[in-house]
Amino acid sequence: MTKNFTVLIIAALLCMISGSMSAQKYVGGDISLLPKYEANGAKYLDHDGNSISDMMTFFKTNGLNAMRVRLFVNPDTSIDHDRAVCQDLEMVKALGKRIKDAGFAFMLDFHYSNTWADPAKQWTPAEWATQNDDSLYNTIYNYTKDVLTQLSAAGATPDLIQTGNEISYGMLWGQPNSTSLKKYYAGQSANYTRFVNLLRNASKACREVCPNAKIIIHTERVPNQTYLVNFYNAINMSGLDYDIIGLSYYPYFHGAVAALNSALSNLESNFPSKKIMIVETGYYHVYQPKTVNYDLSATYPITEAGQKSFTDALITMLNTHSSVTGLFWWWMEANEHGLNWNTKRVTDGWNNSGLWDNSTGKVLSAFFELQNFAPSSGLSTPKALRPSSNVWYTIDGRRISEPTQSGIYIHDGQKVFKR
Repeated sequence: MTKNFTVLIIAALLCMISGSMSAQKYVGGDISLLPKYEANGAKYLDHDGNSISDMMTFFKTNGLNAMRVRLFVNPDTSIDHDRAVCQDLEMVKALGKRIKDAGFAFMLDFHYSNTWADPAKQWTPAEWATQNDDSLYNTIYNYTKDVLTQLSAAGATPDLIQTGNEISYGMLWGQPNSTSLKKYYAGQSANYTRFVNLLRNASKACREVCPNAKIIIHTERVPNQTYLVNFYNAINMSGLDYDIIGLSYYPYFHGAVAALNSALSNLESNFPSKKIMIVETGYYHVYQPKTVNYDLSATYPITEAGQKSFTDALITMLNTHSSVTGLFWWWMEANEHGLNWNTKRVTDGWNNSGLWDNSTGKVLSAFFELQNFAPSSGLSTPKALRPSSNVWYTIDGRRISEPTQSGIYIHDGQKVFKR
């Protein structure tokens, strides 16, 4: 074999590797409350305690490339006096434009409610409460279309759109005091047609206004793989137009990383044409509530180091699944340091899994691991901005000790050729 031929082979291999690494992956977080934190004095610091002058620049410098924002129809802050329920269209326009102007992909999370929409709460907005099903089909279409039209006009066109938030049991059930909530259970006929028609009209609006955006159907039944498969089988059989399976995964609710690994393999086997995104995840760094379903603190202590260890394990596993193209940390921006809302801390007692220390305002070590999910972003973190690391990954995402064989590896968020 001649020297020139060897060089050509190496060059070809490098091109193949570069091509395989360039497949689009999204990594970031849900930062829906960031403007309120900033406006009310929260102090964001880097790991060394220096003030962060611009959060979007800090996110981008540290390898993130996508941000998620929730939207309520008419947010009602009187419900439980929850200050986190405040994202109306005007707020989302401004934050979405800020995200897009900074060069990030923008994921819009429609809640189709005036308060938190999740598996236990999918309340119809009061303004829509008297409508029959046929009227609701038109309303969800018109509302979705209007929102996306206004966002696009404001320079905040979404790239990824969730038509509903954690809709494992349907959406727009009715009012909380109703005796006949219109829930949907996968595999059952009750409210199936209604649920699919709601989603179909939401998807229609998305395609008309944002034809290049990817549509996400978001569930959270990781521990119940049979239900997950039944759910996506049912909507696929309806011919629903969507692109991505979106999952919430919280280890304290859904089990160890191995449980998610098994669920992902099951979904990949049953729905090979669909990409998958973890659109919500997180792990505590202080104070784990007593109500968790799974206590993993023996494996991942409820500390900064434990949160980082969980993040490492999660990303290492996710990188073995080629179908998984998104990872978003929920309420990533949570930070009570310096916050002046004249009330109890927003996250007290139930959500201590943000990526800033509520007491010191310093960014936590887990934040810097996120970029290892999407090293092909081409962004690297200046070592002065993060803790030192000697973490290496193979091209297929396996975490290893410092390599002893020549080849291309990922180290400190960069592609490195090791001789």
